[in-house]
Amino acid sequence: MSENGKNFAGLNVASFESRRGKEMAMLIEKFGGVPHVSPSMREVPLKENQPAIDFANRVITGQIDIVVFMTGVGFNHLLAAINRKVDKQQFFDALSDIVTITRGPKPVAAMREVGLTPTIKVPEPNTWREILQTIDTEIHIANQTLVVQEYGVTNASLVAGLEARGANVEALHVYDWDLPEDIGPLAANIQKVIDGDIDVSMFTSANQLNHVLKLAERQGQLEAFSAALRGTVICSVGPTMSERLRDLGYPVDVEPAHPKMGPLVAAAAERSKDILVRKRQIRAVLEETTKVALNKDAPWYNSPFLKACRREPTDVTPVWLMRQAGRYMKEYRDVRAKTTFLDLCRNPQLCSEVMCTAVNKLGVDAAIIFSDLLPILQPMGLDLEFAKGEGPVIHNPIRDAADVDRVLELESTDSLHYVMETVKQTRADLPADMPLIGFAGAPFTLASYAIEGGGSRDYVNTKTLMFRDPGAWRELMERFVRAISRYLNAQIASGAQAVQLFDSWAGALGPDDYRRYVLPYVKDIVAQIAPGVPVINFATGNPALLPMLAESGAAVVGVDWRIRLDVAWETVGHNIAVQGNLDPVSLLADPIELRRRAKEVLDQAAGRPGHIFNLGHGVMQQTPVDNARALVDMVHEMSQR
Repeated sequence: MSENGKNFAGLNVASFESRRGKEMAMLIEKFGGVPHVSPSMREVPLKENQPAIDFANRVITGQIDIVVFMTGVGFNHLLAAINRKVDKQQFFDALSDIVTITRGPKPVAAMREVGLTPTIKVPEPNTWREILQTIDTEIHIANQTLVVQEYGVTNASLVAGLEARGANVEALHVYDWDLPEDIGPLAANIQKVIDGDIDVSMFTSANQLNHVLKLAERQGQLEAFSAALRGTVICSVGPTMSERLRDLGYPVDVEPAHPKMGPLVAAAAERSKDILVRKRQIRAVLEETTKVALNKDAPWYNSPFLKACRREPTDVTPVWLMRQAGRYMKEYRDVRAKTTFLDLCRNPQLCSEVMCTAVNKLGVDAAIIFSDLLPILQPMGLDLEFAKGEGPVIHNPIRDAADVDRVLELESTDSLHYVMETVKQTRADLPADMPLIGFAGAPFTLASYAIEGGGSRDYVNTKTLMFRDPGAWRELMERFVRAISRYLNAQIASGAQAVQLFDSWAGALGPDDYRRYVLPYVKDIVAQIAPGVPVINFATGNPALLPMLAESGAAVVGVDWRIRLDVAWETVGHNIAVQGNLDPVSLLADPIELRRRAKEVLDQAAGRPGHIFNLGHGVMQQTPVDNARALVDMVHEMSQR
């Protein structure tokens, strides 16, 4: 019997466990699933491991200050390697006299079997980040000789972090990973995924995934397997595993609060059925949408904007302006005088009118739908009001873990039908060869609005929830990931040719916090957008985030004005298109200065394919319309090739 309604309800569940395959199969069956468990790897101890013997002797002679044991099996392989070569009791006594750090419960158990107790135990989720955080609070490692017992491969991030803290880091390699001796069951599971016979895929270590992909590639099935795997419910045991999946472009659908096998199966049993239904619905939409997006005969396909998104050469640098339909235009102010902002956003005819007016007046190369970042919050249970003189206000903000539970799933975009109608109407009213951009707020920005209840200078409530309760933060962000992915794909299906993620508030975060608390979720969104549709990932306020914006998998990275465009492009890599990055205040300058500044941006782009000219943020209310129009003309004139 399953627990508390957690039941796979007969779903086929693939797992790639090796040592604990039988236990995993029993757990899956316990929760009502049909297990398909196949070993994916085996540890291969190093023969004649002289470095391990040398390490043990150096411990005994007092030459090692700190040892980090990453795995229990690694500790046991180490003992086997030094057996009969080193006096074990002397080795154990010496280990007791130095600092030993264990990652997770397994090395703790292995040490206890021989009567040892580690000095420091790293808490869950036992990633390299927790190792560094624990070291920072427990000991000083500067100028200390620190040895890391590796588990199969070197963790470059951990080593770099230890070295940055001043340690003299050495790696202790005690075993390698290889495919199972009998690859038949693993090959059969790969084929089941390809054939669509697997509903749920579970991974508990990065090496499992590496080996599955290795065998799929060896058999010439990698592309088919990867595509089919994304259609299953992908379950990860914890943050390190999730990071590996996302790095390879696979969305993570389930990650338990505790990084252990039991909680993983329980969480998957509880959520997989609903996720699978949602994925299949989305897949049907995506397949049809992708056909349209990849239609090379479409009038807009070879527009300068979309060619730049694909980093193809263009006759002229394409230009569009964020907030190009806004309060700086009289036509927009006339419309706004007759209606509220939210009512305007709910009127597709007026939304199309104000955008098409701006496009015609400015002569830009792309249009973006007229809408706002926040209406998506209303059907998710948040009480949104655009208060006069105050901007957006959320009257029932999220402040603690319990509040996250009242954030509703956006099961469909029916409640946002007016946005889809705006896309359709704008697409119909624009010239056929002009691309239309859809957009959404990025998950951090939406979460910040929902938590702060409006604008903020210090984001204290957002960061407090993020730091104090990572589980609640993850649940909130995952709900936004699902909502935003569905929302953007619905805009694409309605007629948008590209989409932009606006992370207006991400600059409040430092790089480490962005990588940990935001990047995984942006990656998940990008991975779920219809293939062939360019995603522009734009965050403002902190140029140090640019490398991670590029890691998201987006086709285009938006750049604000706080960094030179050439430096930004070098930072993200020339294999990605860039958008930006004129300071919006430049539009208040005289024509000579405006031209000089625009030329600087173009010169920094150096004519390289993949540059979309834009502002580093939106058009300001004080901007003369003639200046905006002149900027577009200047860019076209100076970039003609």
